[in-house]
Amino acid sequence: MIEVRNLTRRYGDVLAVDDLSFRVEPGTVTGFLGPNGAGKSTTMRVLLGLDRPTSGTALVNGRPYATFAEPLREVGALLDPGAAHPGRTGRGHLRVAARTNGLPARRVEEVIERVGLAGAARRRIKGYSLGMRQRLGIAAALIGDPAVLVFDEPVNGLDLDGVRWIRGLLRRLADEGRTVLVSSHLLSEVEQVADRLVVIGRGRLIADTSTREILQGLGRTKVRVRSPRPDLLLDALRERGLTAQREADGDLLVEGGAAEDVGGLAHARHIPLHHLSEVRQSLEEAYLELTDSSVEHHGREPVPATTEGAR
Repeated sequence: MIEVRNLTRRYGDVLAVDDLSFRVEPGTVTGFLGPNGAGKSTTMRVLLGLDRPTSGTALVNGRPYATFAEPLREVGALLDPGAAHPGRTGRGHLRVAARTNGLPARRVEEVIERVGLAGAARRRIKGYSLGMRQRLGIAAALIGDPAVLVFDEPVNGLDLDGVRWIRGLLRRLADEGRTVLVSSHLLSEVEQVADRLVVIGRGRLIADTSTREILQGLGRTKVRVRSPRPDLLLDALRERGLTAQREADGDLLVEGGAAEDVGGLAHARHIPLHHLSEVRQSLEEAYLELTDSSVEHHGREPVPATTEGAR
């Protein structure tokens, strides 16, 4: 288990993490999301003993990471795939990790096979692609067979086959009862694998809930409906207290009620329907809505000049 309690981390005048608390339970994949500068990397660095908290705690299985004599047996982490010494071979890098944590040599070969690096294990790391470095970092995280795993952007540099592989790996690790925390900006991948989501912004907690809840708009259901009598239906929906607006294609988008509510109302008013469905928003849409006020740098496209203004 991972438990962050009232964690605060300052760097001079910069408040990177602000009284942050959340838990990551065994048997789940938890996505750790937030805009650039939200405090995700700082939180993970404190969790792994690379930074000290200004106040509060970040614990692995009830203990600070620094108290583990053989930490790779307790928690495996991938934060920076470029951290390995470029002059070592992939196998050599893993052998050092095994020896310093009292692990048997056979674990080196087992994780090399598991991450698909058997053909490159004898090559020096300086010749590895980013995807190969990612696989090596994941192998190092797995080598101690830990119950807790922390991955920062594990999909970076992987090809399509690698992305599918890491997706399956994360799911299997959680299904084995392990605690899995994954930070990523690739929300489509997080959406497919994460059971829960912890979303932060400006160092503070924004949401800590199931992926399903966030995808459902934190309780705000949307329904798309099409009718040859849209004005009549729109009036009926508003009389019922439901929010509805007309889309560009003529459909109505309804908030505040489920599909059966809209369908039942149309039936009672004898309004014909040609389409009725609940809208499942993407994680990207939900995430952007949640974090909009926490983004420090909003890009803005220039407004095209009018013909008159260009003269």
